[in-house]
Amino acid sequence: MNREKSYKRLRAWELAHRFAIEVYKISKGFPAEELYGLTSQIRRSAFSVPLNIVEGQASGSSKEFLRFLNISNRSLAEAEYLLEVVLELDFISKSEYEKLEAIRLEAGLVLNGLIKSMKDKISK
Repeated sequence: MNREKSYKRLRAWELAHRFAIEVYKISKGFPAEELYGLTSQIRRSAFSVPLNIVEGQASGSSKEFLRFLNISNRSLAEAEYLLEVVLELDFISKSEYEKLEAIRLEAGLVLNGLIKSMKDKISK
C-alpha cells in the first residue's frame, strides 16, 4: 500500500480538503486589517482538519490516527464558530456561509463516522 497517498482515498479527507480550499478562497475578501486576526484564524482552523487526517493516517497506528481525527473534529468545531462570526461581521454573504456550512457539515458527518469506525476497531 502506498501509505503517503492513501489519505486521498478517505472521504473525510476529501471533504475536509474541499472545505479548507473554499475557506481560503472566500477569506481572500476579508478586510486587510484582519489578515493576522480572523483571516489567519479561520484559515488555520480549516486547514487543520485535513492536515490532521493526513498526519494521523501516516502514523501507522490506529490509536494515533484516532487521536489526530479527534483533533480534526475539534478544528472543525472551531471553524464552525468562526464562520458564524465572519457572517455576523458581514465578511461573507449568507449564501457564502451556507455553501461553507454545507461542506463543513458533510465533512463533520463523515469524519465522525470515521472516528466511530476507528474506535470500534481499537476496542476489538
